[in-house]
Amino acid sequence: MSKIWFGAVSLVALYGCSQTASFDSDVQIPENITFVEQSIAQPNKVSIPYSKFVLDNGLTLILSPDDSDPLVHVDVTYHVGSAREQVGKSGFAHFFEHMMFQGSEHVGDQEHFKIITEAGGTLNGTTNRDRTNYFETVPSNQLEKVLWLESDRMGFLIDAVSQKKFEIQRDTVKNERAQNYDNRPYGLMWERLGEALYPEGHPYSWQTIGYVEDLDRVDVNDLKAFFLRWYGPNNATLTIGGDIDVEQTLNWVNKYFGSIPTGPEVEKADKQPVELTKDRYITLEDRIKQPMVMIGWPTTYRGEESQAALDTLASVLGSGKNSVLYQELVKSEKVIDAGAFHQCAELSCSFYVYAMGDSGEQGDLSKIYGDLMSALVDFKDTGVEEDKLEQIIGQAESSAVFALQSVRGKVTQLASNETFYGQPDRIEIQLEQLKSVTPEAVMSAYNSFVDGKNKVTLSVVPKGQLDLVVKPANFVTPERTLPTYKKVKNSDLEYTKAKDSFDRTQMPPVGGAVKGIMPELYNVYLDNGIEILGSESRETPTVELQIMLPAGHRYVSKGKEGLANFTSEMMQEGTTERSIETIQAELDKLGSSISFGSGNYTTTISVSSLEKNLSQTLDIVEEMLFKPAFKQEDFDRIKKQSVEGLIYEHQKPAWLASQATRQILFGRSTFGRSNDGTLQSIESIQLDDVKAFYDSNYTPLGAQVVVVGDVSKETLIQNLSFMSDWQGSDAPILRPQIVKAKDTQHIYLIDKPKAPQSVVRLVRQGLPYDTVGEQYLSQLANFNLAGNFNSRINQNLREDKGYTYGASGYHASNREIGIIVFDAQVRADSTIPSIQELIKEMKQYSEGGMTSKELSFMRLAVGQQDALKYETPSQKARLLSNIINYSLDEDYVEQRNTVLSNVSRSKLNDVASKWFNPKDYQIIVVGDANTLKPQLEKLDIPLIELEISK
Repeated sequence: MSKIWFGAVSLVALYGCSQTASFDSDVQIPENITFVEQSIAQPNKVSIPYSKFVLDNGLTLILSPDDSDPLVHVDVTYHVGSAREQVGKSGFAHFFEHMMFQGSEHVGDQEHFKIITEAGGTLNGTTNRDRTNYFETVPSNQLEKVLWLESDRMGFLIDAVSQKKFEIQRDTVKNERAQNYDNRPYGLMWERLGEALYPEGHPYSWQTIGYVEDLDRVDVNDLKAFFLRWYGPNNATLTIGGDIDVEQTLNWVNKYFGSIPTGPEVEKADKQPVELTKDRYITLEDRIKQPMVMIGWPTTYRGEESQAALDTLASVLGSGKNSVLYQELVKSEKVIDAGAFHQCAELSCSFYVYAMGDSGEQGDLSKIYGDLMSALVDFKDTGVEEDKLEQIIGQAESSAVFALQSVRGKVTQLASNETFYGQPDRIEIQLEQLKSVTPEAVMSAYNSFVDGKNKVTLSVVPKGQLDLVVKPANFVTPERTLPTYKKVKNSDLEYTKAKDSFDRTQMPPVGGAVKGIMPELYNVYLDNGIEILGSESRETPTVELQIMLPAGHRYVSKGKEGLANFTSEMMQEGTTERSIETIQAELDKLGSSISFGSGNYTTTISVSSLEKNLSQTLDIVEEMLFKPAFKQEDFDRIKKQSVEGLIYEHQKPAWLASQATRQILFGRSTFGRSNDGTLQSIESIQLDDVKAFYDSNYTPLGAQVVVVGDVSKETLIQNLSFMSDWQGSDAPILRPQIVKAKDTQHIYLIDKPKAPQSVVRLVRQGLPYDTVGEQYLSQLANFNLAGNFNSRINQNLREDKGYTYGASGYHASNREIGIIVFDAQVRADSTIPSIQELIKEMKQYSEGGMTSKELSFMRLAVGQQDALKYETPSQKARLLSNIINYSLDEDYVEQRNTVLSNVSRSKLNDVASKWFNPKDYQIIVVGDANTLKPQLEKLDIPLIELEISK
């Protein structure tokens, strides 16, 4: 296998172009495929080896072999996004992303998801302004099947697209828009900014999701015409990476894609950067509590020579605790959040800065705007230091290496770069561009595009509080000028079908069996009781390390909820020897990251480092762990940010549903309270509480370490010598809590006034975590009810009824408790029918159980996933964390697979009967109480209007 650079050399020496070479003469290339170029791995360079071909029909093919894991990733990218749409027909590119999963001529309705899921793979599609891609990660023996699927929807989709499918997916897209835009705090912000930044008719003036009115005014023929215009092979790139046989793959691609006719000619879209003739002020009134100002300046377009300087400017101004805006606005407590970013797309780019005020007296955006602009003026006077650029380069070089840990990450880069630049591997080019940025170039970019230039300023304020805006709006989106709609007739849809010499109705057979390889593990026990579980991984010169301390939420006393989070935040505010700014600057130069985060039972110190910088990185971990500063001014600022963070989260319907679940199922017990705390509990926490929690819970007794990466056991132990010498108090003891399950069903209604969607949940207590017992069996039993895209509940509510963007059911468990949740965000007007359908599906499944066909599907889908489980160091680290946290056998995955292979349908149906009876579930609804309450009362289930603890 061609290996990526793993040499122990300075990353500063990584620049240069990938070497191209002639193709391996031992590989026979089909006559319909032309070899274009090959890039091979070079010592001392970060690169992705690949071979590039073009089929006679114009399809670009990129192959990147990598046999380190028995999996492949396939990506088909079409160079069409919302920018290719016509005025009045917005949202088509995204809409067609949905339609591409609805079956094609030789693949049945909903079968695409089912086939890939059954194969043990994952799949999805995404759409943005400039491209649409479809991708699958599967065990390597499934590659031919994936190529059959992708080629069938490229060449044989039109006749399978019906008006009925169109109408169902139109409802799904509307639900997606309602969930992600209309019913989400600040969700309409980008739509308003796009309308103000770009002139009417500019392809970026509307969002990828489109306008509902456009989707409502068209029919299926409009969508078919869009497909025929843009989805030809000559407008697509097929990229395949992973454990592949190159010659066999070329033959399969030629077989399945080679006969598809070339589509209409596609020319490169003209660049369309924009200029504003004056400052525009716009306003969005929203169901929020924290006002926010967002300022946008038009810049250039992707790939233009000033892009690297503008990207660097955004990092200097608004990325991390060393950034200008964090130091000037957040750390000084003028705002609760601030940042900057350069949003760059193929036709045009924009530069943004933003700041969010608090929910109290510091929410006046006119004052915040003044502080924000003043910070920019100060930046202009002081400029940017060379040292800051070195930090940015260190981060970028490290990120380039870490991005190569997964086949999907490599394939995604190759596909995107080929689509937009015609150069699949641009890592070295991008690093060189970044290295060439000077302080003068950054300031030149600032002066050219930001300083004194016309801009759009958006004020997002709570409804009815227009007094908080930066300035009264001088721009309101005008009525859209829509062309007269001309219906597309069937006779307008001219196309030629592919003619094959084989039978496409036959799904290809699966190749030889593949098996995920469990990483080899080693255990070390230090003299002070610390347990280390590790695994060597040599694929990239990186190390992932986690230090887990007995300092989770379960160790926090009643009334102090949020203390574990609070303490982990304070651990990241500098030491007695250095400020956090100095520490962060060093970490950035090393390309390392260190973060503290608290969970149910542990606080985890997560460390990512290049192998050559591990020792220096762990020196910083030692300093942060043993010498926290715990300054009062940092505590006061974090306390304020924590309160505002809670207020922000409490605006989300999903949070309201989650907190309702805790309160209903676990009452006054510790499990009934949010780990993030309440406004009251956060206000009660003092700095002495943080110090006491640190003293009691940051202890080596009970501490555990997980490490995966390019480091030997011996070297690791040497680097962790600071932990070997650590002495501390005994680990705290937990007192188990037993919570009685509710025996009477109720509907709990939480008011979200005028919400366009409702969150509907059915919840009950489940079992604590186990590996092969009843809790695991209940997960297997749920797979066909609500555990995958083709499950009964999702097919009913999303695909058949069009009530929701997605419906699912899941188990959440820890050492002590478990819950089972069936959940969907649905159109407000379908709230009651959605509840009825959930109850109906659960009742039928708990009484009738799964079919033999469903059992077979579940066994194949779950059983073949192992090939995808252990690819990256972070995936391996999660596996090791599971083993060490729950004291599992190292072969517990194999034990589960044995259970999966042998468990009977009758046994799983017994489990389903016990755990999925809808009468045992409490019903939670988050939505507009005024309209929903009278309807819910008709269900003849006792109704309680629930007040959520905040």
